[in-house]
This record gives sequence, structure tokens and C-alpha cells, in this order.
Amino acid sequence: MTSKQKLHLRFPLARRIEHIVLITTFIILAGTGLPQRYHDSPISAFIIKTLGGIENVYDIHHVTSVIVMIAVMYHLLTIGYQVFVLRSKWSMMIYPQDVKDGLQALLYNIGLAKTAPRMGRYTFEEKFEYWAFVWGYSVMGITGFLMWNPITATKYVPGELVPAAKAAHGGEAVLAVLAILIWHMYHVRIKRINNSMFTGFLTEEEMEEEHPLELEEIKAGTADQRPDPATLRKRKMIYYPIAAILTIIMLTGAYGYITIEDTAPNTITPITQTMEAPSQTP
Repeated sequence: MTSKQKLHLRFPLARRIEHIVLITTFIILAGTGLPQRYHDSPISAFIIKTLGGIENVYDIHHVTSVIVMIAVMYHLLTIGYQVFVLRSKWSMMIYPQDVKDGLQALLYNIGLAKTAPRMGRYTFEEKFEYWAFVWGYSVMGITGFLMWNPITATKYVPGELVPAAKAAHGGEAVLAVLAILIWHMYHVRIKRINNSMFTGFLTEEEMEEEHPLELEEIKAGTADQRPDPATLRKRKMIYYPIAAILTIIMLTGAYGYITIEDTAPNTITPITQTMEAPSQTP
């Protein structure tokens, strides 16, 4: 096997499963949310009819949003483990160097720079996309709560925020779908085929092209350095109880989010009855 064929593990199985859950839930949320926003469209009417009516669409959308909440909780706990227990680098944070890399990439693409930027674990495109995802799902979560629990929400915020939340929720959904179709698909399917989120691996040639600084750390033996077993055990003993408490708090919050009130609209089948004129009493 040549060095060009050598594979480097980029994403472990747990991270790949997390990504598949994200893809699946995103498609379902978009497929059940956009037909509600554009309900006059024939395509929307077809989707709603195929799914068994608007109540089923509501239910599927809500159940999927709960799955997303759980996935976000897991992601937060995973980040906590990596940062506190493993003391991994905050490689997804945006630093001034990422802005410089973006400018150099722009200049390189228009022919004003001789070389492309050399980047590490995550490129500036990946970082910006990740934080756009964080922002988007935060907006969707807040506006979704206002729409799902309008009576409770208006006890604490002005009622005008409920229709505003509906507009923001739908607008952010459209923006998210366009971002995936244009930005994300371009970078992982058009600019280059990147299947590492499914296979878990990149070849050394791909690493040299996309993540040369990380490849240098891997070859130098400085990438992903783990603490010694004793230190690892001590940190786990501290982190696991904290993680358990945080999990209970987050699950309680999610339970309240979805059960605090029952205000989802129901479609009532019209009942047509022949109304008889009241009898005239003499």
C-alpha cells in the first residue's frame, strides 16, 4: 500500500451515526415543515395527503423535533467529555486565522494568491457551516417553543412575538434548506467528493489537500493525544456525575417543552346537517 492509499480515521462510528440522525431528521423536518408554510402549493397538498392529513404532518414534525432535542443533548454531552475528560483542542472554534484562511482562499480562487490556505482539523468552511447550524437550530428551537406553547409564552413575552416566531421559523427553514442544497452539497459533492462522514476515513492524498496541518500533527504523533489511564479515570469520576445531572435537567426541560400545554390545532371534519326551520306556534 502506497502512502497515497493510506487511510486516516477522521470520524468514529458514534460521530457518523450522529450525522446520519441529523440528515434524517433534517429531511423529515423540512419535508413536513415546508408544506405547512407553502400549503397552497400542489406539491404541499400532495405531501400532506400522502402523509395522511395535516394532523399527521404536525405529529411527525413534532416527534422529529423531539428526536433533534435528544440528539443536541447527546452532542453537548459529547463536547463536554472531549473538552473536560480528553482535553481535546477546541478545533471547531472560529479563530482569527480562519478569517485569514477565508480571505486567502478567496484571493487564490480569483488568481490573486499563489497558494491555497493550509488548514487543520476543520476548514474555515466547515467551521462556519457548523456555527450556522448551531445558530439555525437555536432559532428554530426558540421560535418552535413560541409556536408550540403560545399561551405559556405570552405570559412572559408580548403576544406579537408568536406570529413573528412563525415567520422567523419558516424563513429560517427555507434558509437552512438552501444552505444545505447550495453550500454544503457544493463542498462535499461538487467541489470534491467527501464521504468521510459515511466511511469515517480520508485518504492521505485527501488529507494533504484538505487538512495538511492536521496530517502533519498525525505524522508527528501530536494529534489526538490522550491522557494517561489514571488521569482519565479521575476525570471520568468527576464528569460522569455532572453529565448525569445535566442530562436530567435537559430531559426535564425537553419534557416541559413538549407537554406544558396542548394547543396544537386540530382539523375538524365539517358536519353538514339539514337545518329545519323552527315550527311556528299559532
